[in-house]
Amino acid sequence: MSTARPDENADRATPDALLHTRTGTEVAPEDVVLAAGRDVTPESLEWARRKIKTEGAAALEKLLP
Repeated sequence: MSTARPDENADRATPDALLHTRTGTEVAPEDVVLAAGRDVTPESLEWARRKIKTEGAAALEKLLP
């Protein structure tokens, strides 16, 4: 028999403000790499920099569901 309590926060919804990716700051290459599911490597960071340069902040938005 388990004595562990269910996670008290499991039924609470994430606040809407936390669901938005834009925080008013610039999009970092590391954010784009991680959102794409890639490992952070020099090559993937360069790919992300190019993507941000051509797509702007939308580079991150396009990768997230």
